Parts: sequence; C-alpha cells; structure tokens
Amino acid sequence: MHASQGRNAGLGLALASAFAFGGSGVAAKPLIEAGLDPLHVVWLRVAGAALVMLPVAWRHRDLVRSRPVLLLGFGLLAVAGVQACYFAAISRIPVGVALLVEYLAPALVLGWVRFVQRRPVTRAAAVGVVLAVGGLACVVEVWAGLSFDAVGLLLALGAACCQVGYFVLSDQGSADSAEGAEPPHPVGVIAYGLLIGAAVLTVVARPWGMDWSVLGGDTAMNGSDVPAWLLLVWIVLLATVIAYVTGVISVRLLSPAVAGVVACLEAVIATVLAWVLLGEHLAAPQLIGGALVLTGAFIAQSSTPKAPSGPIASGANEKRTASEAELPAGRAAS
Repeated sequence: MHASQGRNAGLGLALASAFAFGGSGVAAKPLIEAGLDPLHVVWLRVAGAALVMLPVAWRHRDLVRSRPVLLLGFGLLAVAGVQACYFAAISRIPVGVALLVEYLAPALVLGWVRFVQRRPVTRAAAVGVVLAVGGLACVVEVWAGLSFDAVGLLLALGAACCQVGYFVLSDQGSADSAEGAEPPHPVGVIAYGLLIGAAVLTVVARPWGMDWSVLGGDTAMNGSDVPAWLLLVWIVLLATVIAYVTGVISVRLLSPAVAGVVACLEAVIATVLAWVLLGEHLAAPQLIGGALVLTGAFIAQSSTPKAPSGPIASGANEKRTASEAELPAGRAAS
C-alpha cells in the first residue's frame, strides 16, 4: 500500500511538473510581444528562480568543490542554453511548434550514441527517430516550403542541441555513481545550475538595458489584459522553481522511464495552453505531426540501451544518466 501511495504521489508530481513546464512559453510570449527582448525574459526567469533557490545552494555548497564541471555544464546547457534558444524561438514561431522541435533531442542523442560513441541502438529506437523526424516534417509543413520562420526553427533546434550537449556532459558524472560514490543531490544541482545560468545570462542579456517599464504595465493575452508582473511570477515560481523541484521528486518516486513518459504531456499541455490563452491554432496535419513527434520521442527514450557508461535518451526533456537518479531533469521550456 505504501509503494502504491508513493507511485500515485509521484505520478501527481510528474503531471504537475509537465503542466508547470508546459506553461512557461505561454506566459513568456506576451511579455516578449509587449516589448521585452527574449533574452531579457530568460534572464528574469533564471535570475528570479536563482534568487529563490539561494538557501538551497548554500545548503549544498560542497557541490562547488566536488562537482564543478557538472554544475557548469548544467548551468550553461540545461539552464542558459536551452531556455535562451527556446524563448528566442517562441518570439518567431508558435509555442507548440518550438517545443515539438525541441523534442527531437532524444533522436539526436541516439545519433550521438550510435555514430560518436559507436554503441548499438535497437531497431525500435531507430523507428522512434524516424517517427519523430516525420512528425516534425508535418509540424513545420515542409510541403509548403517551410511556412514558419526558418530562424525560429533553427533556434528551437538549438535548444534541442543544448539538451544533447547536456546528455553528453552528464555521462562524465555517471562514472562516480557507478563506482559507488554518493551521487550529487539533484535539487542542489538545480540551484547551482540556476545560479550559473543567471551569471552567464547577465553577461549575455545585459539586463541593465532592459525596458523595466514593461513589467509595470499590462500585456495582451488573446485579447485580454494581464498584468506583466503576474506573468513574471508565473514564469519564475511556477514554470521554473516548482517545475524543476516537482520533476526531480517525481523521478525519485517513479522510474525515470515512467516519469519521462508522463513528461511527454508537456508538449501537449503547451500546445493546448497556447491554443486557449494565446489563440495559436494548429492545423490538423500539424496536430498529427505533433503526435508522431511525441510517439517517436517515447519510443526512443524507452528503447535506448541502458549501458552503465552512457546517457539514455529520455522522452520529453527528462535528462537522465544511466545511474537513473543522479541528475535532475534539464527541462527547457522549458
């Protein structure tokens, strides 16, 4: 009974995490359209979350000495890189499309495993890659000559590539766990990743040039006026702090594979929220393509060889090493 309750709690937390991450783009896009640069929105999100997580970072300050490369990689790729590319992408293309392009990450990881690490991949995993790529072709409507902004699509692909880089880097951290060493505390890694990401983005985004007056006004959300500060609170607390923490705890209560499957709902949630709150409607072929991307991502993440020396491709954005619980999810949106 206790195990069943734990699974139920983990499922609830995984759903909450998927919902929280899925709403990040929906809350950010009105701020961008109101005049804030996408990088400034990313900086506000990461810096605000880093400030909230400061007490956690202090509690796990030993990580700075024991895992500096891991923290730096998480901050640069899973926090700064993914979010900067994603937010820049949604300033040019629909939220749902950007997130679905980002879901090519599991397929790209399989390519790294097969052609760079020269490890075999299963036939089912290859099928997953084909489905994901085919679904993406439907989402971007290749038959119409890429009707979406090409730069926006490249930025979304950049977010996926940042996730791949994080997979590769996390492989370096799995060795200690395989040797019996204590894995780093995932919430501590999140806290320092946010701090490092905020420091990097401060240099890149140069927030001192931001139009701060936008935060004191209203933004338009599908014809309705919403206070900008309320959207900022949504992005910082719900779509970042709560999203990361609930995601990590859910993986502790569930298996990474199960949590990864639930996280696939993130793209669906983002698309539905963008449809309802932003009026971003997708055509039937794009919806079918989105379903294929999610299906391919799920097959890829559940079929990747779980060798102890390499990363596993995780559906949605659940970034897990072969040690299964060593690192937190490096989500993008998200």
